[in-house]
Amino acid sequence: MNADKPIKRHEALKTLSREHHHGLLLCWKIRAGIKNNIELDRIKTYANWFYFTHLIPHFEAEEKYLFPILGNENELIKKAISEHRRLKRLFEDASDFQKSLSLIEEELESHIRFEERVLFNEIQKKATQKQLLYMEQIHSEGNFVDNLTDTFWE
Repeated sequence: MNADKPIKRHEALKTLSREHHHGLLLCWKIRAGIKNNIELDRIKTYANWFYFTHLIPHFEAEEKYLFPILGNENELIKKAISEHRRLKRLFEDASDFQKSLSLIEEELESHIRFEERVLFNEIQKKATQKQLLYMEQIHSEGNFVDNLTDTFWE
């Protein structure tokens, strides 16, 4: 697959793709905070806000409505669910903020790239129009509102 060629995303999956964009921005913000020696508590506070406000509902929508299109026995779905579990554990780990934040930044970016480049393409191929229409109806886009209480990444 040509990495320079834009991916044609079905309208029903565009909302989830836009949410992925915000996840990639979280990774960038974590990297920027660590690079600039920002207090880890500040970065973790933002990451936790993002996790509870945006990431948990995103994972739930994918697992409840999107992943069943391929089925839970599909290897790509198994991988995605496993990565969701791993990311949840990392966000909930309070023992070593620096290690957790570094792993979140790396693994979330990798997970999003996997879903965008591989999993969503496979779902688009296999889904019926009815399934895609249903996904579009139940997962409508809300306007993303960022938490700008502490813009440590600036």
